[in-house]
Amino acid sequence: MTKKQAIQLFQERKVRTAWDDKEEKWYFSVVDVCGVLTDSKDPTAYWRKLKQRLKEEGNETVTNCHALKMRAADGKMRLTDVADTEQLFRIIQSIPSPKAEPFKQWMAQVASQRIDQMQDPELSIDQAIIDYKRLGYSDAWINQRIKSIEVRKELTDEWKRTGVQEGLEYASLTDIITREWSGFTTKQYKHYKGLKKENLRDNMTNLEIALNILAEASATEISKDRNPKGYNAQTQVAKEGGSVAKAARKQLESKLGRSVITKERASDYLLPESTDNDK
Repeated sequence: MTKKQAIQLFQERKVRTAWDDKEEKWYFSVVDVCGVLTDSKDPTAYWRKLKQRLKEEGNETVTNCHALKMRAADGKMRLTDVADTEQLFRIIQSIPSPKAEPFKQWMAQVASQRIDQMQDPELSIDQAIIDYKRLGYSDAWINQRIKSIEVRKELTDEWKRTGVQEGLEYASLTDIITREWSGFTTKQYKHYKGLKKENLRDNMTNLEIALNILAEASATEISKDRNPKGYNAQTQVAKEGGSVAKAARKQLESKLGRSVITKERASDYLLPESTDNDK
C-alpha cells in the first residue's frame, strides 16, 4: 500500500491528505478538518471530545477511522486520525458549521480531480502551475520548478528501479546530492534560508533550482549508464551527480564574484498580496 501525502487548500486553510494508490481514495486529517470547520484554537481537543461523544453514541465511523503518520506543525511525522471521503462526510454531519456544505463540495472536487489526473497526468502539472501563480511566483520560476519536479520524478524512478528503498534511503541520497553541489545538507540549507517546515525547493532562486536540476539529472544519467544495485552503490552516483553541478556553480561564481547560494526565500520575492493571503 502506497500513500502519497499532499497539502490541500480549502479557502486558504491547509488540510493534510494522503492518496492511497491501492484503494484509490483520499484520506483526510480529521483534526485539520475540525480546525477548518470550527476555527477552534485547539482542533485536537475539539476532535478528542467529538470522537469520545460519537463513540458513546455507538458511531461506527469513528471506530473504523485509523491513524497515519503525517507531518505535524513541528515538521516531525506524527500519528493522526484520518478518514476517507465517506467517513468524513458522516463526521462532518456532527459538526455544526456554516462551512460544512462548501467543504463537502470541496472534498468531492478533490476526489474528482485526482481521478482525472490519473487518466491525464498533465492535469497535475496544470494544477501545480495554477497554485504557484496564485502564490505569486513568476512564470520563469514556475517553469523551472515544474522542470525540477519532472527531473526529481525521473531520479526517484531510477532509484526505485535499482533497489533503493523509499523513505530514509531516498532522503539520505538527496542529502548527498545537495551537500555535494551546495555545501549544505537539506536540513542545513533550510536553516541557512531561515526555513522551518517550508519546502526548500519552493524557496530556491532560479539559479539554485537550475543547479539542483543539473545535479539530479546528472545522477539519473550516471545511474542509467552504470546500473548500480542498491543504496550503497547509489551513494557514489549521488556524489558524482552533485559534483557536476558543483563544478558549474564554482565556474559561475568565479565569473560573478559572489555565491549563488543565497538566504533569499519565497517571502522575499513573492507578490505582497500573495504572501499576505498565504499566512
